Amino acid sequence: MLFAKAKTDFLEYLEIEQNRSQKTIANYDHYLTRLHDFAGDIQIADIDAELIRKWRLWLNRLGTNTSDELGKATQNYHLIALRSFLKFCAKRDIPAMSADKIELARTKRKQVTFLNEDELLRVFAEPDITMLAGLRDRAILELLFSSGLRVSELVGLDKDHINLKRREFMVRGKGQKDRPIFISEQAATWVQAYIDKRQDTTRPLFVRYSGRKTVDLSGNFHRLTARSIQRLVARYALMAGITKHVSPHTLRHSFATDLLMNGADLRSVQAMLGHSNIATTQIYTHVTDPHLRSVHEKFHGKAPES
Repeated sequence: MLFAKAKTDFLEYLEIEQNRSQKTIANYDHYLTRLHDFAGDIQIADIDAELIRKWRLWLNRLGTNTSDELGKATQNYHLIALRSFLKFCAKRDIPAMSADKIELARTKRKQVTFLNEDELLRVFAEPDITMLAGLRDRAILELLFSSGLRVSELVGLDKDHINLKRREFMVRGKGQKDRPIFISEQAATWVQAYIDKRQDTTRPLFVRYSGRKTVDLSGNFHRLTARSIQRLVARYALMAGITKHVSPHTLRHSFATDLLMNGADLRSVQAMLGHSNIATTQIYTHVTDPHLRSVHEKFHGKAPES
């Protein structure tokens, strides 16, 4: 079978049978299209170790609009997409090389940026809560830190999604997987204050109040975008005098760090973050490592009491 036809079948499989998000499908399409750009519409059976080696070299030298080369992590995304495609081919009895033969490139461990308690308080204090937009922004900041939500999950919330009395709700995250979200009493109070001050019937929880187009043809406010929330988080961090780059994901990192520093186990944090693999959660070893050091100093080399 030719690559282009098999790729179309694979993308339809992701949509119908795997129920993957449109964003995921678009990403896989993008990565596999690059293989088509490199090799042409070849037979699936012609995708072998040597072709992949040459494609990886091509990817390594491929520039983007913002960089002279693709990062190693981005190159790995291409390989992960190809692995999934080859596994699909195996399921459909299409002759293809084994996906297990594709080895990902080694990447440096991510450096996690998080805010300490003082920095968080300074950022939270910046929105002007006498204004509706400021009250909204305070609710957003509090909710991001309290819940560990991804920004894509936050922008998808509607007012009826979140149970402020129980302070818990379900969210559908990456891979269309549902997970429970729990929030603090403080975060619930700020979200409730924002909802109480609103005088509209628009369903989305966080909406726009400025810009050229704030309402649609029905008079409903437009939902805030992920990019808008990224900008407002960065702006308040700058206003608070924090010079490091701060994003919604920084607040998610801060959420995980706070849990671990207060004694939560890594598996529980993994579940609350919605990580499918514990290895992803292990980027927070900057928290667990100092704890191990304190255990070593407390218990190692001490003479037993008589």
